[in-house]
Amino acid sequence: MSEICLSIVLAYAAWIGLGVLVVLVLFFIGVYNGLVRARNESRNAWSQIDVQLKRRHDLVPNLVETVKGYMQHEAQTLERVIAARNQAVQARGPAAQGQAEGLLGAALTQLFALVESYPDLKANQNFLGLQEELTSTENRIGFARQAYNDAATTYNNKREVFPANLISGSFEKAELFEIEVAAERAVPKVQF
Repeated sequence: MSEICLSIVLAYAAWIGLGVLVVLVLFFIGVYNGLVRARNESRNAWSQIDVQLKRRHDLVPNLVETVKGYMQHEAQTLERVIAARNQAVQARGPAAQGQAEGLLGAALTQLFALVESYPDLKANQNFLGLQEELTSTENRIGFARQAYNDAATTYNNKREVFPANLISGSFEKAELFEIEVAAERAVPKVQF
């Protein structure tokens, strides 16, 4: 009789142990899948920034060409804008992109400050159209940046909290898209 009771107890213990093991495996699968989803949402949000930055980068040469005829003796400023644009196009990753975009924003701010001295340029329809496009793009970049930083923060939080931190070693931390130098934080003034 005691052998039967012992084998029943062992059978229950085995089933309970198997049940606990299944629950743990399912739990870790859920945590892993949550990390993958958060990482993919962060990557998707970054691609939205990338789309808006490409739009901005495409507008800059058109803006410079429009301004060039009016501002012939301001070639150095125009060259700085193009150099900053080229640097921004080549930057990879949120940190490098944030720094390069800050430099481009500062160069555009300087360009728009000079435009104030050219009333004919301020009335040019091509310039006004490009100005409107750039303003719209700057707003979209701001919204995309906020969405990306929110998604990246959510992902980083998920990978760093317990128990996800036990299995998140293969998940790289997402960089935030920040402009680090205070002077570079200035949004180009595009209102005339």
